[in-house]
Amino acid sequence: MNLHRLVSAKPVLHAVAATFVIAALAACSGTAKPKPAELAANPALFGVRQAWTVRVPKTDFALQTNVSGDTVTVAGADGTVVAIDSRSGQENWRANVGTPLTAGVGSDGAVAAVITQDNELVALQAGKVLWRQRLTAQAFTAPLVAGRRVFVQTADRTVSAWDGQTGRRLWAQQRTAENLVLRKPGVLMAVGDTLITGIGGRLAGLNPANGSSRWESPIAAPRGTNDVERLVDLTGSVSRVGDNVCARAYYANVGCVDATRGTLLWTKPASGAEGVSGDDRFVYGTESNGSVVAWRRADGERAWSSDLLKYRALTAPLAVGRSLVIGDESGLLLLVSREDGSLLNRLTPDGSAIVTAPVLAGNTVVVVTRNGGVFGYRPE
Repeated sequence: MNLHRLVSAKPVLHAVAATFVIAALAACSGTAKPKPAELAANPALFGVRQAWTVRVPKTDFALQTNVSGDTVTVAGADGTVVAIDSRSGQENWRANVGTPLTAGVGSDGAVAAVITQDNELVALQAGKVLWRQRLTAQAFTAPLVAGRRVFVQTADRTVSAWDGQTGRRLWAQQRTAENLVLRKPGVLMAVGDTLITGIGGRLAGLNPANGSSRWESPIAAPRGTNDVERLVDLTGSVSRVGDNVCARAYYANVGCVDATRGTLLWTKPASGAEGVSGDDRFVYGTESNGSVVAWRRADGERAWSSDLLKYRALTAPLAVGRSLVIGDESGLLLLVSREDGSLLNRLTPDGSAIVTAPVLAGNTVVVVTRNGGVFGYRPE
């Protein structure tokens, strides 16, 4: 478990949170990191070419990348935000909000929004800062920009809505906050006329007009005797097919919910920290030990599991064509089969770690590295 990614949800709990983190680190300090599995010669069974590259400042943590139509918007840790035409690799605009970021980009293609270390929500349009607003707490999940509004979830479990053009706060709703939350991107998305967010280990459907609750569905329940052991925040990318939304609870479960009715379809044990991807047949994920797993979307039973990438620190997968595209900490971009996890191809963008899950913009797979490389790849 990456315990440096924990943060106290409330200022009054800093001392308690620090105690739990220190104790847990001491318990884990004697464990040597296993050696990553050796990879065989590259079979190059799936042709991929680099279409373009753009540079942003370095980042040591995942800043979510946003896709809206053919525009992909990325950020660097220093506050740089860049909108790129995924077809050509040309920059539509580039800006800097003047302060380091804690959460990546949300955008509807017109307005983009990021969150700074100073707990400011900053909206941009055409490369210019449109407005800034102070938030109640830190935030690590990218804002959602939809319906001419900007939605935000902060670490104190407050969900808020802001007018996209003026920055006026429209509403804010706070749920009960646990002592610790993850310093990682969580779940914030729209399905039809419902705003969906992660609250602890639960997916929650909210009314976007006022933030009132429509439903809650548990992917995982807290377990254990202390705050670290009980942490089951929903984390990373989700897989949506129609009204079927599947998500991961941190080192606990993977599960799927009917987002229209708010009913839990299934949940299965899974040990990982990254999000999921999927198609109409399977939900795909990478586990903490480097296993790549496919669960049947209909009932959650395992379709297959591959240990080919064992002990490699992997991003969440991206399902594209007949492959899953996965980044690793050593800087490899790995393409494996969606049918059994066998290796199809591997690439090395710039040799530094892939820091966030690859995304698909049009027919281009976009990858961001720790050294600030933004790469667009296309199948041949």
